[in-house]
Amino acid sequence: MPISGPDVLLYEKKNKIVTMTMNRPERMNSLNTELQDCLADAWKNFEDDDDAWVAILTGAGDKAFCAGQDLRERAEIDKTGDFYKKRKRQILNCAPPWISKPTIAAINGFAFAGGWMMAQICDIRIAAEHAEMGISETRWNLGVSWACDLTRQVNLGHALEIVLWGDGRINARRAYEMGWVNRVVPKEKLMEEAMSWAERMTYLGPRSVRNAKEILYRCYYMPTEQGRRFGAAVEQNLQGMEDTLEGPRAFAEKRKPQFKDK
Repeated sequence: MPISGPDVLLYEKKNKIVTMTMNRPERMNSLNTELQDCLADAWKNFEDDDDAWVAILTGAGDKAFCAGQDLRERAEIDKTGDFYKKRKRQILNCAPPWISKPTIAAINGFAFAGGWMMAQICDIRIAAEHAEMGISETRWNLGVSWACDLTRQVNLGHALEIVLWGDGRINARRAYEMGWVNRVVPKEKLMEEAMSWAERMTYLGPRSVRNAKEILYRCYYMPTEQGRRFGAAVEQNLQGMEDTLEGPRAFAEKRKPQFKDK
């Protein structure tokens, strides 16, 4: 089902797994304001839905994941002189800085500029073998402040290569060698692989998973001892949960745990 308006974003939930598909293949799934609004709604729906445990983000077709901002629309908005006001609202909405649940980008083709950003905000990136990607903002004299988080995912030298040399692109294998992509698969296996990662998440303790994600992200820049104290404080929320009793019980009984996020 679409989140709002025409079907520029398809949103499907099945067995606790949400699949979001950017659906503008005629424009290489580029981000116009309508799609960004739909993405804002979709991420909020996912975050607020207690029955949604993991999300996959992908693009329609096998040519493009997302080619970034729709520069044709950008050129038209620039004529009115209010692009930067509109851009601030749109970018912050469609790329929330914190989603507590695990997210997976299934990169099914080109992922450039804002398309790279959409994959970057996900926790795991799985790419089809034919995918190519890059951050092209310097080619067009555009801002790339969102790339500040890239050095959490690759080393500084690789980040500089990708961001400063904006007229280049890397293939999926190179992105894997840099450590930015977690897995590279044939394009016909992409969604199968992404779904296998998502399905595995539905068997894990959801509160424990959310705790672990928060700890890893927030403790990245903390001194080690401070990070350990923060992590210990976060994990207090596991005490008294039914799931915390169910996990060890299932282990002792040699069966899969039946977690309820309670």
